[in-house]
Amino acid sequence: MRKTARQRKPDSKPEPAFGLALRREREAASLTLSALAARLKVTKGYLSRMETGKTLPSAHMVVRIASFLGKDPAGLSVLAGHLPPDVQEILCAHPEEAVGLLRDTFVAENAGQSPVCSEQTAIRYSPGFPAGSREPLAVSRTPDKAGPYETIQADCFEWLDARQENSIHAVVTDPPYGLREYTEPEKAKLRSGRGGVWRIPPSFDGCIRSPLPRFTILTEQDQGALADFFTRWAKLVYKALVPGGHVFVATNPLVSHLVYGPMIDAGFEKRGEIIRLVQTLRGGDRPKNAHKEFSDVTVMPRSAWEPWGLFRKPCEGRVQDNLRRWQTGGLRRVSSEQPFTDVIRSAPTRNGERTIAPHPSLKPQAFMRQIVRAALPLGKGIVLDPFMGAGSTVAAACAVGYQSIGVEMDPEFYRMAVEAIPQLARLAVNGSDSRRTATNGQSSLFLLH
Repeated sequence: MRKTARQRKPDSKPEPAFGLALRREREAASLTLSALAARLKVTKGYLSRMETGKTLPSAHMVVRIASFLGKDPAGLSVLAGHLPPDVQEILCAHPEEAVGLLRDTFVAENAGQSPVCSEQTAIRYSPGFPAGSREPLAVSRTPDKAGPYETIQADCFEWLDARQENSIHAVVTDPPYGLREYTEPEKAKLRSGRGGVWRIPPSFDGCIRSPLPRFTILTEQDQGALADFFTRWAKLVYKALVPGGHVFVATNPLVSHLVYGPMIDAGFEKRGEIIRLVQTLRGGDRPKNAHKEFSDVTVMPRSAWEPWGLFRKPCEGRVQDNLRRWQTGGLRRVSSEQPFTDVIRSAPTRNGERTIAPHPSLKPQAFMRQIVRAALPLGKGIVLDPFMGAGSTVAAACAVGYQSIGVEMDPEFYRMAVEAIPQLARLAVNGSDSRRTATNGQSSLFLLH
């Protein structure tokens, strides 16, 4: 009788790299062998053999370890000899291209040819989304050491739903408010300059102003839909975020209450607001069709600030304990003498940046790099922008050396981001590619590389 073939093990001998990585992460979390073994429900001896490279952990065990330590399981899986399913699919579908890309990238890197953010290669693949959800339409990655990032064209609700719990360390995003302005008909009007829900400001002084969404025309039904939208979103973000992880969410004084309430209801702690001081053309108008009659009247104040809600998923124990285990719980200081502050002076997005990424809601790198840097208190972890747009958050993360993920559903904005991120990441304060010496103050952090 023929014997059933046994499943072949990945390799005859485990690489010690996994054991070294496991020990490093365990010690960083201030855990003894016994403590981690008890949490994982394994013996101390088994865990010790993994750390010394005498035992190869199963793929399931790697995922359990990564989840407990708050790490991306993909990297640890590779160190343990297990290829993540999506990576295996890429290699099988594009064996020559994938191997060539890896060799070209890392051989060049080892030779000292590592750019700030290299150009990316877009790949279609199926990462094993749950049944009934749509696959990402495209995925683009860069292996750059200074700030590796991944861009995904997908519905962020479906992506977040499929994302492993406790696997994101911070969220920095500018959501599509009102929902109406980013529907297909309204985007078509925006791109044709017809307006619709978008206010297309008149051009004067030789300048063309950027379009602004009309938050004041939101109906009661629109506001209810917006609150429902953020209720769903907040719950999904809460699941994906590690304990102590912060959420920076751009908003507007007219609709911020529709965002903050759902965030608090989902379990987040409100930690304040980051005030971006910026002069815009929003508000300050006289009564429509009666501006001469009521020349001394302003219907709404001219907007000179933009609020960013700041929320935190509750820590596990004390902040110091959470920092040791999850690397989150606080905000990164500007320097040993200066803490991160909640008021940041900011100019409108420069024309040079808008030329690179002509997105209607593009935020300036000078501002984005400050809040993105603050989001990871120890400089470790993954920053997510689930509404990536043209990629300003991802570019900022790349520029300051953080790992990041951007998710965008709109195909045109996604293509824009893939092209724009490396260029935005290279910009200095004046929009050039030159690097300068930073001066004192929070507003100069974007120069620190």
